[in-house]
Amino acid sequence: MEAQSEILFDKLVYSCSFEKHRGHEEFIPDHFLGFQLSGETHAFHDQGKTIIKENMVILVRKNQLIRTIKYPSENTPYQFISIALDKETLQQYAAENKLKTNGPFHTKQKIFFESDDFFSNYFLSLTPYIDKTKTISSNLAGLKVKEAIELILQSNPDFKNLLFDFSDPHKIDLKEFMNKNFIFNLSIDAFAKLTGRSLSGFKRDFQKAFNMSPKKWLKEKRLQEAYYLIKHKDKRPTDIYLDLGFENLSHFYYSFKEKYGLTTTEI
Repeated sequence: MEAQSEILFDKLVYSCSFEKHRGHEEFIPDHFLGFQLSGETHAFHDQGKTIIKENMVILVRKNQLIRTIKYPSENTPYQFISIALDKETLQQYAAENKLKTNGPFHTKQKIFFESDDFFSNYFLSLTPYIDKTKTISSNLAGLKVKEAIELILQSNPDFKNLLFDFSDPHKIDLKEFMNKNFIFNLSIDAFAKLTGRSLSGFKRDFQKAFNMSPKKWLKEKRLQEAYYLIKHKDKRPTDIYLDLGFENLSHFYYSFKEKYGLTTTEI
């Protein structure tokens, strides 16, 4: 069964699954606060893997790539609820409360764990809207988002330097970023945005850095990784093709044979 996601109001999303479900690559454009109601989320990002367990509250920073696997528990379905903290909402909150950053946020950590009774009770207060025993008005929805921001700042005042930094992303090292994130099956436009570049600027800088187009480099890099995993780690193509950014198995087999002149079995 496919995982089901439902938007309860414009910034609140509830996800449910009764079976293990491999999620697609996701570009996270906004910070979000999440709560694992039941089951586990295994999140893969450029810093490795994070396991989000039942009753865990997380704050995920914007402008990153994440791939997830959703695991229901033995007796309950997978359930995860998240609240997006978009730029417009945060700018409005900062203006209303006269909040400004007082320096950069000094960590590159992508997912923060901030679990306490305040957060847990906050998310439990949203369950009537998940269960459809109550409907939420637009005014109340706005208040619930503001409450989430309040709780984040209460847990760690330094988070204001993360939430209220509205500067444009700086250009980052292209080679380092692409070598860490080539497995994510995203558009070239998404890669450009993540590196702080326009599409034309990204293509120009990429050609200088790698001496080939992004599309060609991504295919070559993924096939090289596949060759290594099959030959030296005894991995099966069916276990790795999705994790390496290929959309389907037949395309992977065709591309592999085209590059190496051999099938994966012959390797």
